[in-house]
Amino acid sequence: MKKIIPFVLMLWLVPATLAAQNNGQQQSREELERRKRELQKEIDDANEQLKETKKSTRESLGQLRALRDKITLRSRLINNINEEINFINGDINTALRDVKTLQKDLDTLKAQYAQLVVYAYKNRSSYDMMNFVFSAQSFNDAVKRFQYLKQYREYRRRQADNIVTTQEQLNHKIQNLENQRIKRSDVLKTEQDQRATLEEDKKEKDEVLSKLKGREKELVADINQRNKDAQKVQAAIRAVIRREIEEARRKAIEEEAARRKAAEEKRRRDEEARKAALAAAEKAKADAAAANNANKPAAEKPAPTPVKPPEPTPEPAKPVARTENVLEATPEALALSESFEANRGKLPWPVDAGNIIEHFGIHQHAVMEHIQVPSDGIVIATNKGGAVKSIFDGEVKSVVVMPGSGYVIIIRHGQYFTTYVRLQTTRVKKGDMVKTGQVIGTASTNDIENTGEVELQIWKGINKQNPEQWIRRR
Repeated sequence: MKKIIPFVLMLWLVPATLAAQNNGQQQSREELERRKRELQKEIDDANEQLKETKKSTRESLGQLRALRDKITLRSRLINNINEEINFINGDINTALRDVKTLQKDLDTLKAQYAQLVVYAYKNRSSYDMMNFVFSAQSFNDAVKRFQYLKQYREYRRRQADNIVTTQEQLNHKIQNLENQRIKRSDVLKTEQDQRATLEEDKKEKDEVLSKLKGREKELVADINQRNKDAQKVQAAIRAVIRREIEEARRKAIEEEAARRKAAEEKRRRDEEARKAALAAAEKAKADAAAANNANKPAAEKPAPTPVKPPEPTPEPAKPVARTENVLEATPEALALSESFEANRGKLPWPVDAGNIIEHFGIHQHAVMEHIQVPSDGIVIATNKGGAVKSIFDGEVKSVVVMPGSGYVIIIRHGQYFTTYVRLQTTRVKKGDMVKTGQVIGTASTNDIENTGEVELQIWKGINKQNPEQWIRRR
């Protein structure tokens, strides 16, 4: 009986420990599977993008970008698969330990049960059992002996049940171990296929890169032209923002002058009213004193009371400015700015479908890495003629056509401005109020890349912002 107690405790404690471990592993695996699905979706999108760019008559930067994106994403996917393999290996090791433990426990139970069977065989005679009971010294002792025999039979039955249960658990663990081995084999095959595809992508990328480097002069000319176009767009944006700042400052000055004039007029009227009231009060007092003095002897008449001059009304205190930013001088502009800031990292994309092909800031050129290329915003590749939408409520401040950059729409959101560059058509005009998600135009077409493009810029006053820090992640 003493040998059975540790085994029973083990049957209670081990499942609880394994359950706690499995919960943590299950969460990690769910995250792993989720990321795997996301990576595969991004790879599919990159494949679609590459398929579109290949419709062009020759190699392009779009092809190179798509191939590099595929390589990066596939490398991440391979790492994800390797993490999954590590999980499976851990499951296999755990299953092996469980099988060994259960096999050892099963052997112990069988040995103990064999001893019970041998003992039962040697004492199988009903006479021996009855003699064991009736040979007791007292009735209570006989009852105890009977209970002992009953418990003995029950213990032997439980031992048999434990053997059956342990055997079932062992079979289940062995089957689970075999399933994990099959799963590991399948995942390893997937990992090998992904590596083979990765090598093909790298080979294709090197071929496209080699051909593009052969057109260096053309690419340099394109870079220079794009920089010139970008500078013109930036100058136009800054001009609009400065005009808004000057207009807001002019209105603020006019409102302050009107406020001061109204305050001065009110102070003057209040002063005149105070003087009139004081004069009336003095006259009434003088009349009352004269009437009173007329009935008194001359010796009792009091000396005239000097009249106190009126105190000037103090100038009203200048109201404390709510903000020093002239673009937030009105309550509406301030509320819009605060709402825009509150949505940092949660703003929608300007297109329904697409991926970023050029990031904000200064970065190396995709082909000629010795050349630094600046970017005032992010360029998003999307469907040709795809709808472009406002990412926040605001007022359209400018709609202009810029050579090489298509239509440019500037929308103000308090002290923030969003700029949409490289539009093919527009659906709004200056002065229009737009809502979040409202279509304001369509994306331009890049004939070389065979895709649609739109550039998003975000400005805080005259300072450029990184749009990727403002729009939500996909």
